[in-house]
Amino acid sequence: MGIFGWHKLVHAAVVSYLQVALDVPLQRTFDYLWAGPAPTVGSRVVVPFGKQTLAGVVVAVSAELDPARGLTVAQLKASQAVLDDMPPLPADILALCKFCSDYYAWPLGQVIAAALPGALRQPQPWQGGQALQFWQALDVTALLGQLSPRAHKQRAVAEALAVPRSIEQVRAVAHDGGRWLKEWIAAGWVVEAVPQADTAPPQASAHPDLTACQASAVARLNAAQGYQPFLLYGVTGSGKTEVYLREIEARLAHGGQVLVLVPEINLTPQLEARFRLRFPHEHIVALHSGLADGERTRNWLLAAQGRARIVLGTRLAVFTPLPHLALIVVDEEHDQSYRQQEGFRYSARDVAVYRARQAQVPIVLGSATPAIESWRNMREGRYTLLTLGQRAVTGAKPPQMTLISTQQQRLFDGLTQTAINTLRDCLDAGQQALVFINRRGYSPVLACHECGWIASCKRCDARLVLHREDRRLRCHHCGWESPPPAQCPDCGNADLQPLGFGTQRLEETLTGLFPDTPPLRIDRDNTRRKGSLDAMLQQVHAGEARLLVGTQMLAKGHDFAGLSLVVVVNADAGLFSTDFRAQERLFAQLLQVAGRAGRAGLPGRVLIQTRYHDDPFYPQLMSGDYAAFADRVLQERKANDLPPYSAWAMLRAESKTLMRAVTYLREAVQLLRTQPGIHAGAPIPALMMRKANQERAQVLVSSSSRPALQSAMRFLMGELLQKKAPGVRWYIDIDPSEA
Repeated sequence: MGIFGWHKLVHAAVVSYLQVALDVPLQRTFDYLWAGPAPTVGSRVVVPFGKQTLAGVVVAVSAELDPARGLTVAQLKASQAVLDDMPPLPADILALCKFCSDYYAWPLGQVIAAALPGALRQPQPWQGGQALQFWQALDVTALLGQLSPRAHKQRAVAEALAVPRSIEQVRAVAHDGGRWLKEWIAAGWVVEAVPQADTAPPQASAHPDLTACQASAVARLNAAQGYQPFLLYGVTGSGKTEVYLREIEARLAHGGQVLVLVPEINLTPQLEARFRLRFPHEHIVALHSGLADGERTRNWLLAAQGRARIVLGTRLAVFTPLPHLALIVVDEEHDQSYRQQEGFRYSARDVAVYRARQAQVPIVLGSATPAIESWRNMREGRYTLLTLGQRAVTGAKPPQMTLISTQQQRLFDGLTQTAINTLRDCLDAGQQALVFINRRGYSPVLACHECGWIASCKRCDARLVLHREDRRLRCHHCGWESPPPAQCPDCGNADLQPLGFGTQRLEETLTGLFPDTPPLRIDRDNTRRKGSLDAMLQQVHAGEARLLVGTQMLAKGHDFAGLSLVVVVNADAGLFSTDFRAQERLFAQLLQVAGRAGRAGLPGRVLIQTRYHDDPFYPQLMSGDYAAFADRVLQERKANDLPPYSAWAMLRAESKTLMRAVTYLREAVQLLRTQPGIHAGAPIPALMMRKANQERAQVLVSSSSRPALQSAMRFLMGELLQKKAPGVRWYIDIDPSEA
């Protein structure tokens, strides 16, 4: 059997009965025969399923057919193969998937599939295993003696093989390195080797001095034994990452592995660079959706084998097998990016907390603006509070925040004269400034002033956003796009006007206002190409870009030493909403982006432009006291029986017609009324009723008892999966992030 071969089905006296979880929308597992040595629970298998061939994961093996399954041997099909291209999923990961299946009312097979890299969901063995092997020259001097003095690239590869190298590392030295490596292996000059981690501790100078608050937090974390959840509540710039690094160092020293979750892909490379600088002798891997399938699979396997001791990843990394898990860190734990919004819907932060309890290891949830749910857990004693109340850089103070009323003021493409003058003073002083608007594109509306026509998506109840650079109108909800019309489709008027402001329009305006300091725009539109964001951030850190325009991509996790001014445009966009969480999210967003200013000792200023300067929300924000804000929100939620003081689920359905979706939901509500302790509202249209040519409706389901809600949702999913509903797509959303 090869390293990544198959165990072929053979005629043998030993027959096993397998229960297999498959990536199909059915709650149950499926029974198959296997003739030969019994596979390990957690192994990948290839099985027939109807007319398809699928890969699944074995969740149970027995020598006899369980009568409770209600099947006979004659009804069972034979498994086609057992794959050995990955270590079997360990019991703790299978148990974690089972918990998620129960809690989020989602089929177990689809949960397990979501926990695997895409390449390991396919019904064939993964062929990239050679990248996990390391090679080393037996005698570098002897090997060099076999090479021509003129073969500079070959000699460079040979010298690199003085220590164990992977095939990728060899190819990084020379493009043809893989071919030469193969020849040298065949000749016996190079052999497979196991890389030895250099455990020498970093130099003391690599560690910045800790503040008293940081030192206290590190001491308490070091003393933690077993499962202990910590809420690391620190003002922006207080050095939460340094606390993480100190505790990670302590856990690694005892042979453990560490899982670090971050909310956004764009934060992973920066954090990874900082970790590699701090832990140069450790094998560190990243796991996020921006990686190619092969790279993600290799990194996942290195972690599962225990060879990678630090795993940095976004929400999907929470399911990574880690045989020596000793610590979990969730950075910016309040961030909505931890919530999966498509397919299997789960909160990676909440799953991480459960996993820490399951593994009996500490978990650190860090944020300057903790989620209200986490704040409640801390207030009620379930989480231990660690507070960092001052900035880590000596002399650095919280930025001075100022409200600028835009009422009765002339705006220059969204900017007040006060903002423009302050920006000019900042740039003249050689400092950096950020103009923040959480809206990409040139303009959110293209309209006709003659008849009132507005460019709208043909597939959604949404307006099209004008992207002027490539002359396109785009829907930011379904992706539909078209060129802007030359004239109004309704009245023929050729003078169509963009209304409102996005990052592209602000970039254009600032270019005209400050021609000697060209702005650098950073948003999702111009950072799609791999490496583009890193290149832009390097310009910022080097001081080459001094005027920035950006969205929430720049609101968190970034430490720009020269940034002293933040101007927030259109702050009111999140102030009024039917979602009871809107002010919580706006407070967090504004406090996070304000925290980018003045982090390295420079006095920081934040100007917030608003039409509603007398709204009671803003005095709370200006105080910067998130704890007082969070306590008030908790009181309001409790008085109104809102989450986290009640358990919510949302049943959503979509179809070609709203009536069909609503009719389906009404039938589901009738099923729910048989369940005790459950309140199900009437079906209503979704806030965005039409999206991607589908009409959408929803039902809010609530209960004062979470176990009752979970039981009802599992019952409902079982009933709905058996119910045929042509033309209707539905799903259950537990703990919905949007009402």
